[in-house]
Amino acid sequence: MHTSNPNGTSAAATTEGAGSRSPSLDALARGLGWASLGLGVPQVTTPGRFDRAIGIRPGLEPRGWTLAVGVRELGAATGILLLNAKKQTAWARVAGDVKDLTLLVRALQTGRSERPARTIAAIAAVLGIGATDLYTALGLTRRDRGEQPGAGEPEGPAHVKVAITVRRPREDVFRFWHDFSNLPSFMAHLESVQPNGDGRTHWTAKAPAGRTVEWDAQIVDERPGELIAWRSIGGDIDNAGTVRFTDAPGDRGTEIHLDLRYDPPGGRLGSAVAKLLGEEPRQQVTDDLRRFKQVTETGMVVRSEGSPEGPKTRRLLRQRPAQPLPASEATAAVR
Repeated sequence: MHTSNPNGTSAAATTEGAGSRSPSLDALARGLGWASLGLGVPQVTTPGRFDRAIGIRPGLEPRGWTLAVGVRELGAATGILLLNAKKQTAWARVAGDVKDLTLLVRALQTGRSERPARTIAAIAAVLGIGATDLYTALGLTRRDRGEQPGAGEPEGPAHVKVAITVRRPREDVFRFWHDFSNLPSFMAHLESVQPNGDGRTHWTAKAPAGRTVEWDAQIVDERPGELIAWRSIGGDIDNAGTVRFTDAPGDRGTEIHLDLRYDPPGGRLGSAVAKLLGEEPRQQVTDDLRRFKQVTETGMVVRSEGSPEGPKTRRLLRQRPAQPLPASEATAAVR
């Protein structure tokens, strides 16, 4: 883990970073400008061929969609490369990325994509470009305000602190958590935790964009019924944290206090990709603890007709709004 002050970095590192990252923002913006030019030309000159390249049969997309997108890309290239309007154009690109994602997803849902694999690849590409656009737009905005790049965000490891109350005795809650093989039952992105002996475990988890990450962890402090502290040892994600168990006031069970620090894969750009994909760390950890509460209090993650895929929490990410049962099924259920 990194050694840092409360702001996450030393004063020397902050000063150095402010001077070194600004030019890279300009270079990144120019790269996006050239990318817009490279996309805009074929979209305007050969829209049908471009549609086929992303798996959409020409004539099935909304009328003039590809041509309009191409004109927008050429406008972005002009704004960045010729007019030097980098910040405004970067934000315009972010808005365009959202529109493009919406249109591509709808093409899959409505059957306008004749080659879904190509359309899915196009969606993944737009997500990656969108994360870069967002990172660039935020950096340029902060710089124009006179802030250091990343001001308001901690340098180095992300820090998440979440708490929840579980209506179970503290010893039972501690015992369930301490059996690390139970963790994937409520941590949605965790695939497996395998003990290696001597307080070490091997973790496998899902990352954004379908990636898999792995690391080993070592327990560095343990007080039965009270606390578990760990840190990672090598692997894809540098992380450390503590989980504390205390008696809730009024004999209401157990309070769980989770304190987690980790380095997102890919740094800030990786963090931007995760947020664009709905993988906001604090919300993710909060949802995990809510599922932990359900598992320990009821024995399972509570499901409804809106989440019928089964008890594996990773599959619960595909929830949908619940719908009333058909009349025939409702009658059968009553009987």
